[in-house]
Amino acid sequence: MKFSIKTDQLDKQRSDVLVVGIYDSLKLVYDKSSLSAPTISHIASILKHGDMSGKVGSSLILYNVPGIKIPKILLIGLGKEKELDGKKYHAAVRAMIYALKKMDVKKITSLIQIASIKEADIAWNIEHFVNEVMDASYEFAELKTVNKKTKKTFDIFVVVDKKSQKIAEAALKKSFALAKGIELTKTLGNLPPNICTPTYLGKKAQEIGKDHGMKIEVLDQKQIEKLKMGSFLGVAKGSRQPPKFIVLQHNKGKKTQKPIILVGKGITFDAGGISIKPAGDMDEMKYDMCGAASVLGTFKTIGLLNLPMNVIGIIPTCENLPDGLALKPGDILTSMSGQTIEVLNTDAEGRLILCDALTYAERFNPDVVIDIATLTGACVIALGHHASGLYSNDDKLAKDLESAGQTSLDRAWRMPLWEDYQSQLDSNFADMANIGGRAGGSITAACFLSRFAKKYKWAHLDIAGTAWKSGKAKGATGRPVGLLIQYILSKMN
Repeated sequence: MKFSIKTDQLDKQRSDVLVVGIYDSLKLVYDKSSLSAPTISHIASILKHGDMSGKVGSSLILYNVPGIKIPKILLIGLGKEKELDGKKYHAAVRAMIYALKKMDVKKITSLIQIASIKEADIAWNIEHFVNEVMDASYEFAELKTVNKKTKKTFDIFVVVDKKSQKIAEAALKKSFALAKGIELTKTLGNLPPNICTPTYLGKKAQEIGKDHGMKIEVLDQKQIEKLKMGSFLGVAKGSRQPPKFIVLQHNKGKKTQKPIILVGKGITFDAGGISIKPAGDMDEMKYDMCGAASVLGTFKTIGLLNLPMNVIGIIPTCENLPDGLALKPGDILTSMSGQTIEVLNTDAEGRLILCDALTYAERFNPDVVIDIATLTGACVIALGHHASGLYSNDDKLAKDLESAGQTSLDRAWRMPLWEDYQSQLDSNFADMANIGGRAGGSITAACFLSRFAKKYKWAHLDIAGTAWKSGKAKGATGRPVGLLIQYILSKMN
């Protein structure tokens, strides 16, 4: 997919199709220099016949319209003009791509991005236009050999006025880099667990580090043992795939700038261990490394933008499988922090690998630490698939992440982290248990992690409901890369 900003008159554009937005009032979205009077008059005469309603996502193709050299015009419905918001805009752009895929076109000129959207400017419009185009165009077909479709790509000319050219070009650069990071996150999530192993994630991190001049370390089991990460290694014992501990450092900020640290859960397959999961939908447990994938996707975007920031990514990665050596319910682990953990359920393993990573993060004297994890089914019950769960020990950090989620339309909802819930983790035999019962399961999981994040500002994103989709649309979503990048960019201002 190729995008270009254009300020030329449409009669100078060599395109196969022009995309124009239309409201339900049948009013077209254009500026005075983009469409001629004969073109507008012809379109209006056709719309009088009721072939298109202007409803969000509706579409109509017109051929050989007078007054314009572009042979086809694709009209895309935007709904009510005063009600056009980010969600409806995304739906319209997605409808555009679905319509274009059915057409024999290569070069596209778009006017849809100049529509007036609530609380948005041209930069926001372009950023979300590009990301929605890339998202709607994404296909995972790398491993198909039968009836494999050729991925359709377009050259898209995004038209703006000359006053907005520099802003638009900056927005295009940012959004394309973000889209590539999201694309990587989705592809890593969609890869099968026999390919996307801890070793594979380590190699992918090394590629990103090499491509963008980042410091990269991939620690093996012996090195992890030296760090005394007993909790992480306890989970890894049941697998023949060796665990890896990945540390990526993008040090392009001032030396005095404390780093933002992103910690991603990297369970490349979660069978539940001895507390084995039901067989139904267990294949989706390949997505239990989407936290790690989102960190790698975020670092790809950071690298492409060469951001003047200090950002560190930490990824503990292993499998959670049943085996003669596997962790057992009743086992007690000693974490890197020295705190002991009674394992009551081996399927609550994500917190066991994250807690050692959170302790490791202390050595970098961070500004903030944000962990990202497909941690609990309880979060899905609480929030469904629309918002990620957000927990934090710092109000400002929580508000900043919520704001970043609203701007990026990759939303998170803050959940309580009250002391009242901590007693559910009490153990008769260790400092704490790894589960606190069914009641408030997502909350007690966050409470567990909070015990290892007391020395810095910390937030936890539970993405169990947002990292992937099931059913016919099964696949990784790339969330919350958009939220994370928006948060990091907000710290540059």
